Amino acid sequence: MKLFLPLTLALACIALIISLVMVKQGDNAQHDTDVSSTADFSNRLTSAQSLIALREETILTFSNSLNDSQSASLACSNQLLAAQSTIALGTEQITNLNQQVAEVKSENQKFDRRIMDLTNQIAGLTKQIALTEASLAQTNKDLVQAGKDYVLLENRFRIDVAERTVMERKFDNLLELQAQIKKLKKNPAGAISEDSIYAGLNVEVKSNGWCHVITPN
Repeated sequence: MKLFLPLTLALACIALIISLVMVKQGDNAQHDTDVSSTADFSNRLTSAQSLIALREETILTFSNSLNDSQSASLACSNQLLAAQSTIALGTEQITNLNQQVAEVKSENQKFDRRIMDLTNQIAGLTKQIALTEASLAQTNKDLVQAGKDYVLLENRFRIDVAERTVMERKFDNLLELQAQIKKLKKNPAGAISEDSIYAGLNVEVKSNGWCHVITPN
């Protein structure tokens, strides 16, 4: 009985020691596992922090790029508005120019019609001037001829007056009148006609009564 108790105690101690050793080994393994896990977690945390820092840098870069893009977009928007304003102003100017061109074309058409009318008027006036000049030339020619006829008629009138005076003087003389009567009795005159009346007077008389003095040779 005395041996059993010490043996039991010894076994219990051995079992306790084994248990402690096993617990110690388990603790060491767990510690190693925990240390490894902690190191891995620390590495992961460091990697995550590095990744977060990289992402933050990327986000900052993206934010800066976004700000730059927004600034560029705003500038482009302002340029677009300015371009639209310029296009609207250009369109209005083009519309005004088209209206002015249409007005100028209309005025040119009016001027063309006016020029055509003036050209026709000038042609008509030129024709009238030509006819007037021809008429004046004919009138001048007629006046020259009338002047010549007047001179001839004047000379003929003077000759006729002189001859009439001579004849009157002969008829006033009784002896001359008696001699003329004897002459007519012996040589009676033939039938009197217009041709015989104007014969020798250098005057051409037409059926309408128009007289023309014949220039003596």
